[in-house]
Amino acid sequence: MTQRTGRKKAPLFAADASPGGRVSLEDYRGKYLVLYFFPGAFTLLCTRETIGFRDAAAELRELGAEVLGVGPDPLDTQCKFAAHYQTSFPIASDPDNLIARDYDVVFPLLPRIKRVTFVIDPDGYIAARFHHELLWHKHVDDALGFLRAARTGAQRGS
Repeated sequence: MTQRTGRKKAPLFAADASPGGRVSLEDYRGKYLVLYFFPGAFTLLCTRETIGFRDAAAELRELGAEVLGVGPDPLDTQCKFAAHYQTSFPIASDPDNLIARDYDVVFPLLPRIKRVTFVIDPDGYIAARFHHELLWHKHVDDALGFLRAARTGAQRGS
């Protein structure tokens, strides 16, 4: 399901991330952020989704966006996952689902993160939300499509 959102401020966060160090929402101020949540490192769909974002990262950057993955695994697992799949973007560890809860992407009856992607605009507002639990590739396609449309709209407005 693809959903454009109203002007809702993105919840602030700070977390440990690969390859070591911390990331926060404020680190991305002034550019778009493609923030994707995934249920588990080294699982089939999460791996494919991460590879998809890895392969699209250069185009996303050309469109003015950075990428950040968030999953529940411990930092050492996230670091191994990012290194193994050679991501050019960090993957944050959210072992207590604190970030996921703030973004309302935890299943109500299960302590498991949903597969949801957000596009956060340069001012820190949620511009779009994409939720396709099994269609991991749609997240990459939707983020690219949204950012291409945003660029086209901005160019028309100039």
